Amino acid sequence: MAALTLFEAAKLHSGDVFRQGVIETIGTYGNVMSVIPFMGIPGAAYTYNQEEALAGVAFRGVNESFTPDTGIINPQTETLKIFGGSVDVDKFIVDTHGEDQREMQERSKMKAMALNWSRTFIKGDSSSNPREFDGLQVRLTGSQVIDAGATSGGDALSLLKLDELIDAVDSPTHLAMNRTMLRLLNAATRSTGVSGFITHGVDDFGRRITMYNDLPIVIIDEDASRQQILAFDEASPGGGAAVSTSIYCMSIGDNQLMGIQNGTMDARDLGLLDDGTKYRTVVEWYNGIVLLGDKSAARLRGIKNAPVVA
Repeated sequence: MAALTLFEAAKLHSGDVFRQGVIETIGTYGNVMSVIPFMGIPGAAYTYNQEEALAGVAFRGVNESFTPDTGIINPQTETLKIFGGSVDVDKFIVDTHGEDQREMQERSKMKAMALNWSRTFIKGDSSSNPREFDGLQVRLTGSQVIDAGATSGGDALSLLKLDELIDAVDSPTHLAMNRTMLRLLNAATRSTGVSGFITHGVDDFGRRITMYNDLPIVIIDEDASRQQILAFDEASPGGGAAVSTSIYCMSIGDNQLMGIQNGTMDARDLGLLDDGTKYRTVVEWYNGIVLLGDKSAARLRGIKNAPVVA
């Protein structure tokens, strides 16, 4: 089954106005969720092979033989996680203030889901919370983690390092950073000594997006608790105070970085509960993410809050 973004999935539920509305609302608030395609899988887990090293090749002379060799393929298994929430609205509130009170509460829940999924996508750690999937910060290791420098307390972002980050990813499609870093990057374009190729466009949900070297920039902002997801609170490679942040480059799409799900997002209006006092809505989603290639994403870490340099 082909992987679909939430915007594309919503079209499949055009006959289910309630579910379609839920999917579109979550996609609107979830900057990351709106660009990642999700592939449907059977069962509760997805097993795949991740390529680590290619098989060896060489030229040979007449009457010589090739040296047998094989590539390195690592089998991986990703289990689905149960994500969602329920909303209860007292019958009294609906009777006295109208049915739109339920819609307001449902929209608030969907916004919270979108924001917290974005947090998990970056910072998720199943070792500390087995109910969630591992995010990019945990998954990316080795050559896929690039240091912005070795200065205590972090280094200013350089466009050279940003380009190095992009080069570390096969067929890059997106960059992800916090809002402050985007503002600093935009400021760099107005400096003749720095510059940088910035353009703008519109995404599937009609939102204005910024692009660096033709790569759309996804803003990683706050979670549902109003906490910055990519705040300047990360440890720096050079030590010192934990006042750094990271930028991620991703190759989003089939056979790269994508989501998995069993069925699409399920939204159920359970109506008035048996006790006759509350209306309940439940949204539930069995999902996860996979990195199918060893160069599907990369992280540039140790970036301090300072003007961008060349």
